[in-house]
Amino acid sequence: MTPDGECDTFVAQRSGELDGEVRIGGAKNSVLKLMAACLLAEGRHVLANVPDISDVSLMCELLEAMGVTVTRADHRLVIDVPDELNTEAPYHLVERMRASIVVLGPLLGRFGTARVALPGGDDFGPRPIDMHLQALESLGATFSTAHGDISGTAEVLKGSEVVLEYPSVGATENVLMAAVRAKGRTVIHNPAREPEIGDLIDFLNQMGARVGWVPDRLTVDGVEVLTPAGSGEGFEVIPDRIEAATFLAAVGVCGGSIYLRHAAAEHMTMLIRKLTEMGMHIVADDEGLRATVSGRLASADISTLPYPGLATDCKPFLVTVLTTASGVGIVTENIFVGRFRYIDELRRMGADIRTEGHHAVVRGTERLSGAPVRAHDIRAGAALVIAGLAAEGETEIADAAHIDRGYEDLAGKLSGLGAAITRR
Repeated sequence: MTPDGECDTFVAQRSGELDGEVRIGGAKNSVLKLMAACLLAEGRHVLANVPDISDVSLMCELLEAMGVTVTRADHRLVIDVPDELNTEAPYHLVERMRASIVVLGPLLGRFGTARVALPGGDDFGPRPIDMHLQALESLGATFSTAHGDISGTAEVLKGSEVVLEYPSVGATENVLMAAVRAKGRTVIHNPAREPEIGDLIDFLNQMGARVGWVPDRLTVDGVEVLTPAGSGEGFEVIPDRIEAATFLAAVGVCGGSIYLRHAAAEHMTMLIRKLTEMGMHIVADDEGLRATVSGRLASADISTLPYPGLATDCKPFLVTVLTTASGVGIVTENIFVGRFRYIDELRRMGADIRTEGHHAVVRGTERLSGAPVRAHDIRAGAALVIAGLAAEGETEIADAAHIDRGYEDLAGKLSGLGAAITRR
């Protein structure tokens, strides 16, 4: 139990085949950026299909610290943005969630000034924000760093050619949200192409922005005034493809047949291709997709790449699937350095994994063994929960608060499919 009385441990036991239906919620990696985008326009914004996760709560706190009023109920957010804002994002909030750095772009775009603490978040290696700052400097912003804060100013943001050396999601989002209020045209070359970027573009265009998108560049014609988005039923956040991948991995280790309602197969093409190669049968329809596993999956080689490649967030789940698959799979991490910390935890459960640099060799075993393990980040924690469903005996996954940052009632949803899992 945590000091405030909340359950902070998942307890998983070996489960039989999964069966039933689970609803996939709104995407964490989209909604946080949409919330930041609301800072661009005074008035009432409404977001629908918002997941009930702790990262959303943190972003609500951050917006409220700036003077925004946020009302939350029934997977909806009503965000009232005043004419004047506090343009400082305080350390005690920013250090708990890396995604909070995306308030930098909208604050500079609307007010020409921002002060944001250097971000924290999950611990799986350095993720420098130099690319964010360089992109914003291309529009005329200047930055200084002191006492752990980044201070940015821009008397006038001007449209420019922005070339990203790597298709960084965060850098794309930050410069995009600044560019919609810049004078003139901005062209962003080599932007990230994730579905969450598309969701942000749709949201900004609903606010009156003028953003066009072709595969290798974004074109942004700056406007002087934006208006709130999400009138009526609200702007609906896209489904969370990483949550969907989690449940696909769960049926991968347990077997059975499950239906993922609202899962968007078009956002998971490479993942579906890889799981199909391993022996999972996946059929998509207009409402979601069905995944069926009969018997033990086969191993496959996996490499993470920027979208439309295989997402690095999916890699921990696939490594877990490989631990019980037949054969040997080689996993290559091409996005983040050091995102293998959870492998030591899987080894505690009997997984046969050898790592070298950014590669891991996973030799599948028929059985894992329950053990006490610890969640070091959101996705690694969820991967350990999945491993517990395939392990003999009991597996305790500590530091469940990490998992709560990205999942709404993961234990309850898995239990609804027949998995043996509880919180305590």
